[in-house]
Amino acid sequence: MKGFGWPLFAAVLWFALWPAHSALCPVWTPIRATEEIRHLQQQLQHWDDAYYRQGQSPVADTDYDALQQRLVDWQHCFSASQPTYSPQLPGKGEHLHPVAHTGVKKMRDKLALAYWMQGRRDLWVQPKVDGIAVSLVYRHGRLVSLLSRGDGLRGEEWLAKAAWIPAIPLHIETPLDEVVLQGELFLSMTGHQQAIDGGKNARSQVAGAMMSKQRVPLLNSLDVFIWAWPDGPATMTERLELLSRWGLGVAAKWSHSVKDEEDVARWRNRWFHAALPFVTDGVVVHQSLRPAGKNWLPGEGTWAVAWKYQPPEVSAEVLSVDFPVGRTGKIATVLNLQPVQLDDKTVRRVNVGSLRRWQESDIVAGDVITLSLAGQGIPRLERVIWRVAERHYPQPPDASRYTPLSCYTFSAECQKQLLAKLRWLSQKTVLNISGVERGTWLRLLETGSVTHLFSWLTLTPEQIAAATGLSPERAGQLWHRFNLTRQQPLRRWVDALGVSLPRKALKSLPDQQWESLTQRDVMGWQALPGVGTALAKRLVAQFHDARVQALIVFLKQQGIPVSSMLGMGIVENRQTEAEAQRQ
Repeated sequence: MKGFGWPLFAAVLWFALWPAHSALCPVWTPIRATEEIRHLQQQLQHWDDAYYRQGQSPVADTDYDALQQRLVDWQHCFSASQPTYSPQLPGKGEHLHPVAHTGVKKMRDKLALAYWMQGRRDLWVQPKVDGIAVSLVYRHGRLVSLLSRGDGLRGEEWLAKAAWIPAIPLHIETPLDEVVLQGELFLSMTGHQQAIDGGKNARSQVAGAMMSKQRVPLLNSLDVFIWAWPDGPATMTERLELLSRWGLGVAAKWSHSVKDEEDVARWRNRWFHAALPFVTDGVVVHQSLRPAGKNWLPGEGTWAVAWKYQPPEVSAEVLSVDFPVGRTGKIATVLNLQPVQLDDKTVRRVNVGSLRRWQESDIVAGDVITLSLAGQGIPRLERVIWRVAERHYPQPPDASRYTPLSCYTFSAECQKQLLAKLRWLSQKTVLNISGVERGTWLRLLETGSVTHLFSWLTLTPEQIAAATGLSPERAGQLWHRFNLTRQQPLRRWVDALGVSLPRKALKSLPDQQWESLTQRDVMGWQALPGVGTALAKRLVAQFHDARVQALIVFLKQQGIPVSSMLGMGIVENRQTEAEAQRQ
């Protein structure tokens, strides 16, 4: 990390500390912004009341955290002078912490952590235990206060519950007049693997037990991880030894000295997969040297940072709703999102599915959803966690206008389906037009160069270059690929038409000329594998449809398929061999 000047280092560090989930400001009028902020504040306050007064958690911890951050982002966008939202504690959290809880800044990645660690010494890594932050206050060795974190300055007094939590010592042997400790009250687990088991809403269970007016059995399963002794001994080693002597030794078992970000990364990965006695959501790196407790303030701690695990789910704001039309006429719903990082992917869009599912989900621009990765790393909508107050519903296309045989020719209403058909026939298994992207087809459509499904066969290299902006050389290459499709066998052109012929039947199709294909009756189609009576009738109707007939006439005029049986046989044999190798 040598050779960086201070201005560059400061800029990179600022960027590294900037929250990865920071949102762009919504394009709202001041009146709407005020209403949306008020709406979300009321919901958070309702959840706070259920959480802190009744010990209930009607919303998942991750969803609450995401929406609380969303509110903070909105407040920064539209009312920067307002104080940041903090949970509304019962009794307003009137009990002052002897030393404020600072919280820890989140590092977005290993590089950010490396910059933070640069120049710091005596660093230690600990699991970031997921529970409820508390202060333990001992005077003359006796526990006199057990405070919830609250807003960092004030919290709720839970001393009465301490006697029911065996893991918290009520007395410690110390000559000190006062000992103030900060830590995490957590649910003790057996063999919990974060990578497999996830969070299990452990934080909510702890809160429920602490908020209950009765003595609940779960209190016996709580433990405490002390991660700060503000005015304790100077070194971490001394602090951990004394804590262990007092019966607060969890932290000593799970604290390790580290030299650089690679050390931290190894422990982070190890703990993510290992069987642990608690739920974690990352790691925290502590610097032994820190200021006196009287100087601690919420949000001002610079001597400890967190590097959280990549969550299995992330929240994202919906920017708009699109309705792509597939090649068969099916209408899907796609949500365009504010980009979010999910595992190693940047997700900008997610497919919701059918119009019906979108209508049932009730999603519009401004709503907040959660995403996960399904099989093969495909983004998947999990749930809607917030709906904006002012709702503007986009108008989806009329589903009755689209069928497998619609939109063979270009029009404004047909652009989406025709584009999908063109992308389909480009595939290697259909006409194998390599090197032509979605954007290329779109430019050919928008400039009027492609007027129907197969009109690209008549384009010249000069026309392709003028329509797409490609260089003459690349336009010539694309023209050549277009021209090579003329050598494809009949079955591939049938596939390109998009008729309802199953893949198994298509591979068995013996026809080599359009005439024999269009003369097939119901019995003739039923002779092919995978074709029943109903489908056979549909195929007869499709091949007698005027739109399909017009395309077949056009292809025959273009000499497709090639009349030379030898030529067809050579192409067919090569393709059959390639398909056999793939299988």
